[in-house]
Amino acid sequence: MAAPGRRGAALFQAVLGVWQLGPVAGREWATRLTLSLGFQRKCVSCVAGAASSGPLLASASRRYGQSSALDRFLGLCQPDSSLTPGVPAVPVHKDEQDLLLVHHPDMPENPRVLRVVLLGAPNAGKSTLSNQLLGRKVFPVSKKVHTTRCRALGVITEKEAQVILLDTPGLISPIKQKRHHLELSLLEDPWKSMESADLVVVLVDVSDKWTRNQLSPQVLQCLTQFSQVPSILVMNKVDCLKKKSVLLELTAALTDGVVNGKKLKMRQAFSSQLGTPCPSPAAKGPNTQSVGCPQRTGWPHFQEIFMLSALSQEDVKTLKQYLLAQARPGPWEFHSGVLTSQMPEEICTNMIREKLLEHLPQEVPYNVQQKTVVWEEGPSGELVIVQKLLVPKESHVRILIGPKGHLISQIAQEVGRDLMNIFLCDVQLRLSVKLLQ
Repeated sequence: MAAPGRRGAALFQAVLGVWQLGPVAGREWATRLTLSLGFQRKCVSCVAGAASSGPLLASASRRYGQSSALDRFLGLCQPDSSLTPGVPAVPVHKDEQDLLLVHHPDMPENPRVLRVVLLGAPNAGKSTLSNQLLGRKVFPVSKKVHTTRCRALGVITEKEAQVILLDTPGLISPIKQKRHHLELSLLEDPWKSMESADLVVVLVDVSDKWTRNQLSPQVLQCLTQFSQVPSILVMNKVDCLKKKSVLLELTAALTDGVVNGKKLKMRQAFSSQLGTPCPSPAAKGPNTQSVGCPQRTGWPHFQEIFMLSALSQEDVKTLKQYLLAQARPGPWEFHSGVLTSQMPEEICTNMIREKLLEHLPQEVPYNVQQKTVVWEEGPSGELVIVQKLLVPKESHVRILIGPKGHLISQIAQEVGRDLMNIFLCDVQLRLSVKLLQ
């Protein structure tokens, strides 16, 4: 087997050459290409755990799944009205995803681009909103905090506009990062994303009565440090509010009564909380300079306000059209077939972790280590995945397996369904639980 780097280079050069062959010759050549790269069918060893397998999906290329990126390159994909219009699938193989990410963007004559950073407190709904904007679930979502562990990139491409979404971890303080032994990426990544942002979307969960009255000190510090970057406020989960009048009060508090340079003519709410102290130097992000920070609960420089539910397609569509309209003239960064920069195995691991967070109690899911041992094509062309879940305690093994193995089976089935929607091919997922040695 050739080294991965040389295999990827060979694939890239070969695909450039096949464009001149035409559809019929290209189809035959593509089959030989996948065999030469080691994607041939292999026997799957028996692994204890659960399996999920759904109906086989019709495909122009069974080997790569329906409407794969390679199919689009070769002109082999067939139209299918069941697919979400304009939303590409994620390739199932790393080589194909690598090829897609380095492929020259297929830009129109007048391309426009916008880099958007989503900021907010942990569990504000950033990943849910990102998935809805993309039209396909590629980021993990959980009610537990810190589901997103690092920067994740998603791409929306419509007509001449390309919007690049940077879904960041929830902003936390260095004190919390050290106290809970969290990855340094949770602290640093949002700040790194801001350096290349064209627009900042600040997300606030208005259903959380304990945090909704003011922006967190970390969000305010980030906005202050990068005050030259335009920003908008998205008030999420408005459908959970019984009294819609509360939205007016929250708007006044979160904007300091000013939107797009204009003073809001409404009573300032929560005046007793306006004296929130500035974050101490220790609570500021990395590489943050000391800047003046007036005592406030909100940010008076938002250009627009959106009130929505991230689960409502109609609400999200309005925000999506706004983002596309804000795109500026400039070259695209990605081919239109790119949906995310994440690798296929990374997406799978994150989706499994999402279900672990959802189904396991307290600290148990945070102590699970994941190891993918099989990622290959099965006998019928399905994607076969086997992943080991390693836990530090025997009690955790019993918890994760569940009575008669029902819990681990449920997790495998739920993740399998998600992966079929992401990759648009049949997926068989097997999970095994072992004690960490």
